[in-house]
Amino acid sequence: MSKFSSQLSIRTVLASLAVVGSLTIFAQAANAYTNEQRIACTPDAFRLCSSEIPNVEGVTACMRKQKSSLSAACKAVFGK
Repeated sequence: MSKFSSQLSIRTVLASLAVVGSLTIFAQAANAYTNEQRIACTPDAFRLCSSEIPNVEGVTACMRKQKSSLSAACKAVFGK
């Protein structure tokens, strides 16, 4: 594995952990999201709002702005 590929993999893992952590923290603070709901929205957070990670408030605001672009699974749970 090249140094670039290794760094890219590490960045991907760290970004994944940051998103999951951010959504978990947000969910705990709001007591609104279940694990199932976080799972439904994590891919959308990466796809649409990665520039806001790990800022929980930023990710949440970004996803609200991008509501029309959310996946069906995330749309179903995001507004609850």
